[in-house]
Amino acid sequence: MSIIKPHKLGILMGPGTEYLAGKVIKHLRNLYIERYHKLEKNLVNRYDITPNQVLRFSSFIDDLGYKKIPSGKCPEEFICPNFGIPVKYTRFLNGEVKAEIQEPVRGLKLYLIYDVSNSTPISGVSGVDEPTSFSINDHLMFIFTTVQAAKLAGAEGVTLVIPTYPYARQHKKSSREALTAALFAQMCETVGVERIITLDIHCKEIENSFRVTHVENLHASFQFLMELKKIIDFSDPNITIVAPDTGAVARNKFYAQVLHRPLAMLYKERDYSVVTTDAKHNNIRSINLLGDVKGKTVIMADDMLASGGTLLTAMRYLREQGAKRIICIISLPFFNGNAVENFDAAYQEDVFDYVIGTNAVYHDDTLLLKKWYIQTDISELFARTISRLHHGRAISPLLDNRRVVQRLVDEVQQKGASGEEIKNQMYETE
Repeated sequence: MSIIKPHKLGILMGPGTEYLAGKVIKHLRNLYIERYHKLEKNLVNRYDITPNQVLRFSSFIDDLGYKKIPSGKCPEEFICPNFGIPVKYTRFLNGEVKAEIQEPVRGLKLYLIYDVSNSTPISGVSGVDEPTSFSINDHLMFIFTTVQAAKLAGAEGVTLVIPTYPYARQHKKSSREALTAALFAQMCETVGVERIITLDIHCKEIENSFRVTHVENLHASFQFLMELKKIIDFSDPNITIVAPDTGAVARNKFYAQVLHRPLAMLYKERDYSVVTTDAKHNNIRSINLLGDVKGKTVIMADDMLASGGTLLTAMRYLREQGAKRIICIISLPFFNGNAVENFDAAYQEDVFDYVIGTNAVYHDDTLLLKKWYIQTDISELFARTISRLHHGRAISPLLDNRRVVQRLVDEVQQKGASGEEIKNQMYETE
């Protein structure tokens, strides 16, 4: 398969995922167009031919491998496929759902992009007159019916692209309760999901729940560092990385090593007889700090933010300990319930400075227009992962970018490299 002509690649999108999927498709198209022009330039120099000859030769090879006999004249410019395949979603009055794929997909390798955490009112679902909020369980049934519809329609394979792995916090049990994270894995394998691409999975042991389905766990560290570069100086010696709890030590250790700065940790005593209901009512009894944050710019990284009560408590404690600035980076910023209002109030009280989150979770202007919130785009990361997987190329540079990020941060600290230079180096192997 040519790396510039992605035959058999199709993108499906779930209801409420149009924003993220649209950005992924746009990056995919730009990626293949850039690749073609790069190939064209190299072949012109290598074989001493014209750009028009390159186009004719590549079109000829593509026509030989196409499933239909070509007609019409040879194209005058490189044409990149659209990738998107429409799906009609229906919800019946009794709550049952159905997915109908609107175009032939036989022989295609499909990637279903789905934001299962989108709880905003969604339109475009047949049988629902007004924009309606769907629960995570509604989204899961849409996923399973879409995957099975694709398999029954003859798709060669289906990869599920879910930035948010559902039920990720239900990965262990202490009494008579379900391991729902593993149950979701079993259901995906039952309907025939070939591979899952997700972002910063809550617990890596969840991957052990799969027998045949492959799991690609992406990280947004590069994207976070690019946003951090805009608001802090990486060469500032007064930066301290703080792990908000013991479970986040490894994640924050990564940033401490990359930035060559000390790592501190918050240790929390919890009363597990108390159920956390919102940001103001949590089960934290006491907090202890292992490290020093007085006069420091504190960076805290975590995988998800739900009600945000634990994080707000931690930030207030760090302010009391003398932290000068507090910046949190969150891979999956859910902001459930009244979290946005609670964070807004805390910002007015000077509890923290910024929260940086990804667009893996959809949010409207209620959050995006806040002065304290910064959104970083991870759609290109998913687009490049899809492209590499589709062409059978290694994705290890995207899964484990520790060396690349380390080298690039060192260049920023020493030479002040620009964001565009860093991005070009990040993907120089494409």
